[in-house]
Amino acid sequence: MEYLSCVEIETGKTPVTASVIWLHGLGADGHDFVPVISELNLPDHLAIRFLFPHAPELPVTVNGGYLMPAWYDILEMNLERKIDLPQLLASAKKIQALIEREIARGIPPQRVLLAGFSQGGAVAYQAGLSLDKPLAGLLVMSSYLAGQASLEINPANQLTPILIQHGLQDHIVPEVLGQRAFRFLSDNGCKPEYESYAIDHSLCAEQIESISQWIQRIFKQ
Repeated sequence: MEYLSCVEIETGKTPVTASVIWLHGLGADGHDFVPVISELNLPDHLAIRFLFPHAPELPVTVNGGYLMPAWYDILEMNLERKIDLPQLLASAKKIQALIEREIARGIPPQRVLLAGFSQGGAVAYQAGLSLDKPLAGLLVMSSYLAGQASLEINPANQLTPILIQHGLQDHIVPEVLGQRAFRFLSDNGCKPEYESYAIDHSLCAEQIESISQWIQRIFKQ
């Protein structure tokens, strides 16, 4: 099977016992969040394989059809976020294939964490919540539930830990979309946590510290 190309980095001083698959946003690539690894200041005993997959290049309608790294096409930039749903589902399947590959490499699904920023977060929601194997957790930053109307949450991930983070001044993905995702998940039996920060469509030091503590808590279980 042909897998998505990824930047792959291992941390810690012992054999890898956990994996984090981290998806970038529209127009970026797998290198975008690599610098965050050092900023997390994870302890040496926590040996994690970080995978940062590259999205394929697609024409993006809201950007004049310009070809760029994208997990799916965005047709309208309004609060309803009309998208190409088949492309979202196809990207989610490719991420699930990476999860299966990590399992084949000896990492149990309960030790695989999915993370995604913006468009990558929408794919993380779709891939993680529909998976038939329980994951360690979902980390979703500055994002939204793009496939909410068709999403079927698999019982295996009904109670998977979910951390949603959003910027209060986000003008690309308004915070109301992050709040909608939180409410939808809460109403459908999930147990998401929600954090907001006084930032735009980005990450901040306080947020990264929270992510670090959350990852350490998740992988201590």
